[in-house]
Amino acid sequence: MESTVRDFFRLLKPGVMSLVVFSGAAGMVVAPGHLHPFLALVALLCIALGSGASGAINMWYDRDIDAIMRRTQNRPIPSGKILPETALAFGVIGAAGSVILMAVALNFMAAALLLAAILFYVFIYTMGLKRRTPQNIVIGGAAGAFPPVIGWAAVTGDTSLYPWLLFLIIFLWTPPHFWALALYRNEDYRKANIPMLPVVAGAKTTKRHMLAYTLLMIASTLAPYFLGFAGVTYGLGALVLGAIFLGHNIRVILTDDGKIAMAMFGFSILYLFALFALLMVDYWL
Repeated sequence: MESTVRDFFRLLKPGVMSLVVFSGAAGMVVAPGHLHPFLALVALLCIALGSGASGAINMWYDRDIDAIMRRTQNRPIPSGKILPETALAFGVIGAAGSVILMAVALNFMAAALLLAAILFYVFIYTMGLKRRTPQNIVIGGAAGAFPPVIGWAAVTGDTSLYPWLLFLIIFLWTPPHFWALALYRNEDYRKANIPMLPVVAGAKTTKRHMLAYTLLMIASTLAPYFLGFAGVTYGLGALVLGAIFLGHNIRVILTDDGKIAMAMFGFSILYLFALFALLMVDYWL
């Protein structure tokens, strides 16, 4: 079967990449200092390429379980559209290229953080945690939390408390976001022998954990306002968005309907886009 450009694009996990790039852009916007628009685009390209390359390596490593799970069996490798070795080469070259370009065009701090995010996702999460512990998403979520710190470092050449607060928001957002999907796809993970929390501990325990992380996440989203990094527009918006997120979580707790969990998963993606958009709008105002 012949590979197409679309197959290679799907290998990059474009849905995940869009959120990664957007949060990276938010880190760049709120960072002090100025970056030439061309260099800003190069930085975003590096973040996108690093994220996509990590996704490609993840698909190469997980090709056996992707073939079992209904949600993933149409991905390019299990469907036979891209050979595993081609996907691996594509991912490794993309990852190396993104880090080198970031170092040459921007600075070594941004490149080092990008490299850390790639290595964490590939080796710590994909190869180390995903198949071994129900805390896979909790610890592994750190990989997806790096983009705003990378974006900030691309502008400033260093880091400070503010971008790490944005890191914390994404880190705490990841468990309830992904466990909502895991509740809906519980049988998929059970078949593939992936120890997601709903498989190992059951739905009731998972929902309690989701609520705990949701409350911590909401508190962390208000920290930029209370610490003076963001203004009233962001503070009020974050409060409203957090209340809606909590409402979704409570609905999940009160029912065993998988569609309610999936609705929370869908909103959680919109939530993070909206939260980081608020940060940028608040900064411009």
